[in-house]
Amino acid sequence: MFVEPNFGKSPSETPLASGWVEVICGSMFSGKTEELIRRLTRASIAKQRVEIFKPAVDTRYDKSDIVSHNNNSIRSTPVGFAQDILLLAENSEVIGIDEAQFFDDQIVDVAVKLANKGKRVILAGLDMDFQGKPFEPMPSLMAIAEFVTKVHAVCMSCGAVANYSFRLHDSDKKVVLGEKDAYEARCRKCFVKGQKMKECTTA
Repeated sequence: MFVEPNFGKSPSETPLASGWVEVICGSMFSGKTEELIRRLTRASIAKQRVEIFKPAVDTRYDKSDIVSHNNNSIRSTPVGFAQDILLLAENSEVIGIDEAQFFDDQIVDVAVKLANKGKRVILAGLDMDFQGKPFEPMPSLMAIAEFVTKVHAVCMSCGAVANYSFRLHDSDKKVVLGEKDAYEARCRKCFVKGQKMKECTTA
């Protein structure tokens, strides 16, 4: 379980003076963005300099703001490439990055460079794709992070603990933007059952 450190007004006042990386991961509808917003809001209340970024491709709720499934939102800057964050976050102490799985692989190097500069870097994203396979670059980000929090949803089929994102239609594209019209959070049993039913209908 992640226990949020007792952060001071700047990274230099904390035990992790060299900066650090936090990753929030899980399936769709598990509260990843909600948790990201919570941590960033706390940092803002503590008068820390906060900058927030999202991939420009993600326009589901808003072109610029980060918006959770509960309609909580926070101001952010959409960027096309991970490297853009290095320049834009230069004067910040805390950097939040949502939907990290949609960024190019350079996001890992960006997170490391920012942390090495003494910044707190918080990234949220899907750890598995619609096939239940690791969704890079999230596994790599989890490997280099000091703190990893895996949040869970409720299975929309049986009500059990869910950590899979089940795609309701048959597209084979790895990235398909959508919400409840395109995806369901499912437990392992219901995810496997759904995948087998898809295989039967397409055979």
